[in-house]
Amino acid sequence: MKIKTTCALASPVLVAIAWAVVTTRAAGTFDAVTGLLKQEIAERKIAGAVAAVSRHGTVVYQQAVGVQDLETRVPMTERTLFRIYSMTKPVTAVAVMMLREAGRFDLDDPVSKYLPAFTHTQVLTSSGSLRPPSREVTIRDLLLHTSGLSHRTAELYQQQHVRVRTDTLPQFVEKIARAPLMEDPGTRFRYSEGTTVLGRLVEIWSGQPFDVFLDERIFKPLGMTDTGFWVRPAQRARLAAVYQSARDGGLTPFEIEPDAPFTERPNLLEGAVGLVSTVPDFVRFSQLLLNRGELNGARLLSAKTVEMMTANGLPDAVLRARNGRRGWGLGNVDIAMDTGEYGWDGTAGTVFSIDPRRESITILMWQTVPADPGGLRGRLKMLVSRAMRP
Repeated sequence: MKIKTTCALASPVLVAIAWAVVTTRAAGTFDAVTGLLKQEIAERKIAGAVAAVSRHGTVVYQQAVGVQDLETRVPMTERTLFRIYSMTKPVTAVAVMMLREAGRFDLDDPVSKYLPAFTHTQVLTSSGSLRPPSREVTIRDLLLHTSGLSHRTAELYQQQHVRVRTDTLPQFVEKIARAPLMEDPGTRFRYSEGTTVLGRLVEIWSGQPFDVFLDERIFKPLGMTDTGFWVRPAQRARLAAVYQSARDGGLTPFEIEPDAPFTERPNLLEGAVGLVSTVPDFVRFSQLLLNRGELNGARLLSAKTVEMMTANGLPDAVLRARNGRRGWGLGNVDIAMDTGEYGWDGTAGTVFSIDPRRESITILMWQTVPADPGGLRGRLKMLVSRAMRP
C-alpha cells in the first residue's frame, strides 16, 4: 500500500485490498519475521500479533498471526484493535505542537499561565519536607518529562489517588498539581503523567474537548478511522484480549484497567495512555512523522517543527544522566543518538520505530503483560533489519 502520496485518502476497502496484495508480494522477504511470531504463539508467549513494515512510503510487509482471544479463537486481522497505552503520548505531542504553530503558547511558558493549580507546586525533599521549586514547570518540561511530575504507578500518586479514570481532566490536573514534584524542573528525566496534563492544555488552547480535537484535527485528516479513547459497540468484536504470563507457563487473561474498561467511554481522556488503535492507523500516523508533517496532501505540521520534535531535546546534563545514548524528543519519542531512529512503545505490548535513514517504519502489536516477553521486540527488529538489507 502506497501511503506517501498526494492523492485523496484511500477508502477502507481499497486499503484492505492493497495491504493484502503487498503482504503477498513481500511474504518471502519477511518469512523469518512471520516465523518468529508463529513460534512465540506456539510456545504460548503471545496469543497473536499484527506486524507491519513500511519503506519509502510503501507498506512492504504486513502480517496478522494467532488469535485476538484464546477463548473465542477469533483470529487476528489487520483491523484488530489494541490498547496502545504510551504510544498515545506522541499523538498528544502532535496536537500540542499544532497549537504551538497556531501561536497559542510558547514552549517555555510556565504551565501555571494556563493552569492556575500549578502556581503553588512544591518539591519533595529527601527528608520528606516540602520546598518551593527552583523555577516553575514549563510546557517544554511536560513534553520532555523533566517537569518533576511522576508516573501513574508511583506510590505517592497511588496513595493520593492522583490518577483515577472516573475523574475528569480538570479533576486530574487539580490532584497532580497538589502532589509534590519529585525534583526541580529541568534537572532530571522522569517519565511521567505530564502528557495527560498536556491533554487538558490542548482543551484550553483549542476550546475543544481533547477527544474532539484529536478526531477532527488529526485522526480524520490522516484517515485513522479506528483510533480513539474507547471501543465503540460496533468495534468490540475486533478488540484483542490482554494476557499475562502465567507462573507455570502459558497465558492467563489479565485486565489492566478493571475499574474502567476500554469498552466504555472514560471520563479521564488521558494524553499519556488512553488510546486504542490498529496497525494500519498507526502506520499512517508514523508516516506523518517520517514525511515531516504531511500525509496524502494533509499537512498537520511544518517540516521544521517535526524535525525539532524528533531530535533530542534534553539538556546535556540530563542526557548524560540518561546514559547519553538515548535522547528524548518534544514529540514524546525515544531517540537513538547514534542513528537518529526514534519511536516508543506501550504497556501492553505495542511498539513503533521510525528510521529516517532507511525511510522505514516498523510497527508491532500484541497484548501481553509484561509487554516484551523474552525480548521479542529486539529479536523481531533484528529480523526486520535483515529483511530490509539491499
